[in-house]
Amino acid sequence: MEPELFEVERLLPDGSRLILRGELAGQGPPVVLLHGLSATRRNVVQGSRALPRRGYRLIAYDARGHGASSPAPSYGYPELIEDLEAVLDQLGLERVALVGSSMGAATAMAFALRHPERAAALVQITPAYNGAARTGNVEEGAWEEMAGGLERGGVDAFVDVAQPAGADEGWKQVAREAIRQRMERHEHPLEVAKALRQIPSSTAWDGLEALQRVEAPVLIVASRDEMDRLHPLAIAQEYERLLPNAELVVEEEGKSPLAWQGARLSNAIADFFERVGYAPS
Repeated sequence: MEPELFEVERLLPDGSRLILRGELAGQGPPVVLLHGLSATRRNVVQGSRALPRRGYRLIAYDARGHGASSPAPSYGYPELIEDLEAVLDQLGLERVALVGSSMGAATAMAFALRHPERAAALVQITPAYNGAARTGNVEEGAWEEMAGGLERGGVDAFVDVAQPAGADEGWKQVAREAIRQRMERHEHPLEVAKALRQIPSSTAWDGLEALQRVEAPVLIVASRDEMDRLHPLAIAQEYERLLPNAELVVEEEGKSPLAWQGARLSNAIADFFERVGYAPS
C-alpha cells in the first residue's frame, strides 16, 4: 500500500510561497493526521497503515517548517489553522475526521471551533494546550532550551536537551534513538527551532471553557508517563470534563503509552470512529 505524495502551495501575505508536502493512503472516509511540534507526519500514528486497512483514507502532511515542508516567515496556531484549511480545500475535503497529536491536537480543536460543520470527529492525542498561550505545566524555558540546542549543535544537541529526565540508562538510550530518528527527517532544522520558540507562545483559542461548544465526538488519548513534562495527564482529564461528547483512554499504570503504539492506536481510533458513526460504507 504505497502512499501517494501531494503538495499544497500557498501564497502568503508577505508574498512568499509556502509548500506543504504530504501523502495519501487508502480509500474511504477521510482522516487527516496533524503532528506535534518538532515531529513530522510519520509521528501521529507512528507510520501505521492500520487505518487504511480498516477502510479509511489517510491524509498526512508536514507542518510548515517541519519535515519536507518549506520554511515560513512565522509560526503560530492561526497560521497552522490556515494551512489546514488550504490542505482540505485543495484536496476537496469538506468534512473530515481530525487526528492531532500535541500541537496537532490544538490545531485540530481550534479548527473545529472555527468550522464545526467540517469536523466529523476529533482525536486528541496527548493534548497539551491549556486555553492560553504557553503550554500548561511546562518548566520555564523548556522550549527555548530545545530551540537553542538545535541551533547550537544540531540534532545531537537537541537529543541531549530533549531526552527524558530521571529515566534509567536503558530507557534513555531508547528515547534518544527515537528523538534522533524524528529530528533527522527535518529538511530545515533551524526552522524547527524557530517554531519551537514561536508556537508555544501562540494562542490556539481563548480559554478551555470554549471546549463546551464542541459538538463533534472526541476521543482523548492521554498518557501517564511522568517523564513527559510537556503533556500532563491533568490537561487530558480536563478536556474530558469539559467536552460534551468525549471519551478518554489512558494506559494502565506502568504500561507503555498507547500514543507510542501505532497499530494499537490506529485500531483504537478506527473503533471509536465506528462507534460514533464515522465508518466506511
